[in-house]
Order: sequence, then structure tokens, then C-alpha cells
Amino acid sequence: MLYLTLCLTSIAYVQAPPITIDDYFSLAWMHGCDLSGDGSRVAFAEGRWDEELDRRNTDLWVVNRDGSSPRRLTFDSVNEGSPTWAADGQWLYYTCTRGSRGDAAPQNGRRQVWRMRPDGTDRIAVTHLPTSISLWELVAGDRWLYYTISTNEQEADPWKALRREHDGVEYGHGRVDFSELWRLDLQTWRSERIWDAQRVIVDMAVSPDGSQVALVTTPDGRLITNEGWSELDLLDVESGEFQRLPSTLWRDEAPSPYGWVEAPNFSSDGRRLAFTVDFDGFPREIIVASLGKEITLQRVARPGDVSVDSEARWLPGSHDLAFTAQRGVLRPVIRVSGIGDGRQGAHATLTPPGWCTWAWDVGPRGRLVSVGGTGEAMSVLASVDAVGARTIHDPNPQAASWALPTISTVQWEADDGTRIEGVLELPAGYDAETEGPLPMYVFLHGGPTSAVSAMVSFSAGGRGLLASDGWAVFCPNYRGSTGYGDEFLIELVGRENDVELGDILAGVDAMVAAGIADPERLAVGGWSNGGYLTNCVIAATDRFKAASSGAGVFDQTMQWSIEDTPGHVVNYAGGLPWEVAEEMRRMSPLYDAHRITTPTIIHVGERDERVPAEHARALFRALHDYVGTPAQLLVYIGEGHGLMRMSNRRARMEWDRAWLRHWVLDESVAGVD
Repeated sequence: MLYLTLCLTSIAYVQAPPITIDDYFSLAWMHGCDLSGDGSRVAFAEGRWDEELDRRNTDLWVVNRDGSSPRRLTFDSVNEGSPTWAADGQWLYYTCTRGSRGDAAPQNGRRQVWRMRPDGTDRIAVTHLPTSISLWELVAGDRWLYYTISTNEQEADPWKALRREHDGVEYGHGRVDFSELWRLDLQTWRSERIWDAQRVIVDMAVSPDGSQVALVTTPDGRLITNEGWSELDLLDVESGEFQRLPSTLWRDEAPSPYGWVEAPNFSSDGRRLAFTVDFDGFPREIIVASLGKEITLQRVARPGDVSVDSEARWLPGSHDLAFTAQRGVLRPVIRVSGIGDGRQGAHATLTPPGWCTWAWDVGPRGRLVSVGGTGEAMSVLASVDAVGARTIHDPNPQAASWALPTISTVQWEADDGTRIEGVLELPAGYDAETEGPLPMYVFLHGGPTSAVSAMVSFSAGGRGLLASDGWAVFCPNYRGSTGYGDEFLIELVGRENDVELGDILAGVDAMVAAGIADPERLAVGGWSNGGYLTNCVIAATDRFKAASSGAGVFDQTMQWSIEDTPGHVVNYAGGLPWEVAEEMRRMSPLYDAHRITTPTIIHVGERDERVPAEHARALFRALHDYVGTPAQLLVYIGEGHGLMRMSNRRARMEWDRAWLRHWVLDESVAGVD
């Protein structure tokens, strides 16, 4: 059964030309937002595609909170980012990589901290280091700048001398970019090193008075050591002593030992420390440490239908926490009041109905600004409260004339009766009764601990563009997705390539039964976990006429062997490969590759560490060389898990469009007889 709900959607048809790939590359993206101390101004970074640079370049902006006097502050190609107001609002601190390697610091091509006046004048470098800044934070009324740098060192083990003698070899371990923590006095401009242990700092927070630093550390820089090896320490700056927080809540008493400790954050009075622990396959948790003579730890209870989607941040002058949540197809900001000493108060939603939040900040008297959007409009910077949103800055005014897709929320029942939800994009002005079923592209999100939101969105994977080409775009939030309660999320554990497949295919059936999708013109695709699920879907059924598999797992045992976060596989499989060999095999589409008849285009970054290119090469070999199914492999040189180069994104989009049109719509390919 299909339950169709229009979600904040205008269905009035606007006569306009189709949205193009060039239009996609005209879009700007806002990264974060930072309110000045008095709440009157907002600083943010805005990224725009630059064809000459072959990438997205980021510049800094400032706008008054009432939306007046927007000012672009930077115009060069050094990727300014992380704008942070000084406490008195007289300076704006930020980072960039100015100059070239080999030049003198600070213009040595390394990431340094700079500052300028809010009108863009008086630009000066704050740090002058031969290496790059990693983490940084202003504290104590901008008295100090705390920052971390990395230094390459040898582990002190019996093999140290031999590694040093043969230093032209890549070693599995032994050489580590250990971290150092420094403090720069912004009055005397003297710096001092205050922490230098043989650990890697992956995150930190400094207490408001600068007396304590919370350090998330790992034994080395490999991401695998975040999974169960990360520790949280409190460093007393004056004495140099540190205290390790007991990890019982997120190790021994957690559903998995492979949690990532992340995002420490001190309350305004320094008496509370919040942080999150992220578990692949299990709910992300917020934990609060109440600091005093004794430290007490507690999990923060969440509303039952809410998943934590971001760091938890203390609201100014309080022990109230707020975080971005996933709640169904929406992304509200949730406040939890009065947390600490084992107690917590009520929950409240700080953003309006239908709002999808991507970044936010809060100023005096709890006034919130947010980068976000709805099902009617693209992301903007807005002043928001629980009732409504008022736009402060729209980075994409050109989109006002576009015929944007109609965004709807849809629900259907899986075979076992579970209600599943997703997002449906339809061409502007589409009328099912008069126009009939459409070709439909099934867009599968990554994660899988993620979700598709009900907002206007444009992606290289097809959202926003295919609907303009006359397609329905169906985006299911299958089991394992966030935003539907903890039970819904963990139902996928031990059932990958099974229960979520049923959810997806039941949704496709519902779209066909509703007269939206043409069963003879179906395609499927996704990236990362969406690529993995694409591989699973085409190994399970031949009903799709074309597929686009992006950075997708083909064999789970191989994935555990070569990816950078193998705890992900262990969590879903329920053990290590030699413990659950049959489950690893069952989860892997490789062993049903002989059943694949769907013409498949395969994308992957050459240097992808999350889903290494071996999966894509193996899938292509199976289809092209052994099974005889039409396939095309695109390996993007120098790219990682995401495509950063503009030329590569364009290549992916143009190849996908041609592939889908040829195999689903029977259109000829230019230059091919």
C-alpha cells in the first residue's frame, strides 16, 4: 500500500527550460555559519565551482542578521574556511593555504590561521609555521589560540633503526604523524608547546577559561584506530597532568566496541563536557561528563523517533544541549534542557516544521541562524525559530526561475508489514492522470546510517536533475536509515543484502501500483552504500534496465581486508571474517554476479580508501569478461571516496545521463551506429 503525502511542496507549474548540468555547476554551497558575539552579524564560507581551478573554491562572507549589507570578503583561490568571530567582533579569524610549497611561512602553501577586519581589511597571518595547522580554537576572550600540528616520528620499538635505514619502503606501522598541542598568546605573540605525547589528536575542545583541554586521541593516524582505540583525556594546562575518562559507557556497555569518540564541547561555565560516540550500524550517542571533584558520565536520552546527526553543542550560559537530528525525512535542531549530574530535562524542537538543517549557530537569548532548506526551496541562510524561517542570504538567486522538482514524502509497507518512508521527486507540473507513468530512477543513499531528506537538493547522483529530464526519482529510507527510531536502524545488523533490499523493491512496487513509475523503464543507482545496494539489487532482480554503481562494495570479506574502517563490516556481519564466513558471503553480491543482466556503469576514485577501487574493478571484470553483461568502468585518477574535481563530476553526470537514456529510453548514443 502506498501513502503519498505532499511535503511543503508547490505544485503550480512554472514554464521554464530544463535544468542542465551547467546549471548544477552554477550552484553555490554554504559551509557553516558563525554568529558574532552580539548576535548582529553572521559569517559563513561559500563554495563555488571554478572551471579553471577544476574544483570548488571557498570564500568568506559576512551579512547582518537582518539580511542587510551582505559582503563578500575574499576573492582568491586559497580556500578560506572556518570563519570564527573574535569575542569583541573586531576580528574574523579563518584558515587558508596561501602561497606555494617552499616559500616562506605563512605564504608557504600550508594551512595557517589568519585574521581580518569584518570589512575585509587589515588581513594578517596569525600563525607562521613550516607545517599545517590541524585543529584550532580561540579561548579566554581571544587571549589564546590553541592549535595542533603533526610531526613525523618513529615508534620506539626494536625495529626503529632498521626502518630508518631503509626509509624508502612503505611500512604497515612504525612511522606515525604524532600530534603536538601548542598555545599562542595573542597579546605577547609567544607560543608554547603544552602537550607532546606519542598519540594522535583527532579532535579537541578547550574550556572557556583555557585551563583545560579535552583531547580525543588515537595510537596512530589510521582511521581503524578510531574504532575502539580512541580515548578521551582531560588535560590540565597549568600542571600538565591529564585524566582519562572511563570508557565503560561507550565500550563495555555499548552494542559494539567499535565506537568513534567525536566532537567534545565544553559548556560556558566549563562544568560540563559533551561529546558523541558514533557506531556504524548502531545509534550515535551523546554523552555528558559532569566535571568536579569526581567526574560522572551519563547518556543523553533522545526522543524515540530521533537520530543524532551532528555534534552536540551547549547553548550559551546554560546546561542545555542542542544537536541536529534526523527525524524521518526532516532535519530539525533539538534542544535537551538541564543536563548533568545524572539528570536531564525536556526536549524541544528549535526549528520550524518542514525545515532541514545543515549547519546552525546560536546567539544571545537563544536566537538561532541556520543553513537549511525545505521541499519548496533550496538551502539558504535563515534566522529560524520553532514557528518559521526568515531568509538572511540566498546564495543561488538564479534558481528562482528554475522549474524545481515537486518534492513529496511517500510511505509504503514492506512484506513484513513495516512502514517504510522515502522521498519522491517528480517533474514540475507533472500530472499522473493525464501524462501516465514515468521512467523512474531509484536513488539509494549511502551510509547506511543516513537518510534522504525532503528538501530541494541537487547532486551529481541525479537528485534535482533527472526530474527535470522527465524522470521520477524515488529515494527510499530503507531499514538501517536514521530518523525512524533505534529499532528501525539496528534491524539491518545481521541482515544486509536482505531486509533493506525488500524495503526498496516493495517501494518500487508501490510506485508502479500508484501509476507513477513505468515498470518497463526502471533504473537504479547510488554511491558508497548506495553503490553497494545497487550491486545487491541487480544481483537479485532483472527488472531494472540500467544501473549506476558508485564506489560500491562487491565482496564484504575483501571490504574488511582493505578499507580504512573495517569495524563497519564487523558490526553488520556480527564478527570477523574467520568467525562469520558464511554471513560475509551472504552479504556479498559477488557470489550472485552470474545473475546480473542489468547494463551497469561503474564509478570509483582511484585513491578511495573507504571503498577501494578493487571492488569496482572486480565488478567490471565479472560483468564484462565473464558474464557478458554490458558494463563500463570509470576510474577517476587521483580521487578519493568523493569526486572533488569539477571535470570528474561532469564526466560522471554526462556518462550517467547517456547510459540511462540509452538503456532505459532506447536513445542512441552520439557517434555510435
